[in-house]
Amino acid sequence: MSKINIGISTEDRANIAAALSRVLADSYMLYLKTHNFHWNVTGPMFQTLHIMFMEQYTELWNALDNIAERIRALGHFAPGTYARFVELSSIKEEAGVPNAQEMIRQLVDGQEALIRTVREAFKIADDANDQPSAGMLSDRMEIHEKNAWMLRSFLENGGQGA
Repeated sequence: MSKINIGISTEDRANIAAALSRVLADSYMLYLKTHNFHWNVTGPMFQTLHIMFMEQYTELWNALDNIAERIRALGHFAPGTYARFVELSSIKEEAGVPNAQEMIRQLVDGQEALIRTVREAFKIADDANDQPSAGMLSDRMEIHEKNAWMLRSFLENGGQGA
């Protein structure tokens, strides 16, 4: 591969790619958890949650490619195995099938964990003057903050909505 000269140092590109790899891992793990819960949710709020979970996992799925391609544009390989995602992610998988209220709680926690990971990556990208990565990450934070708020609304009044 030819030398990359985009105005971002080799070291900064490596640091940004590493941070984006953590964002990719958290995004993938949250995608998988949300899809799992979409398949397995039950209870009186089934239809509402089934649809909301589908909207959220679809959005996450579509974001994965953009995150991975940004890592590649910076000259690094994107992680792409489940084992590597587990190593990099701050979001843990759910082995069982919790009730709807617990699903929502776990997804709120996952959205918030991802926001924190994205915020850390944003600072690294912004400090390196990497506007494309920073812009993408800013957009991701906005999406996940909205998702967390929507999910959190189901937990109001002691979770009676779910």
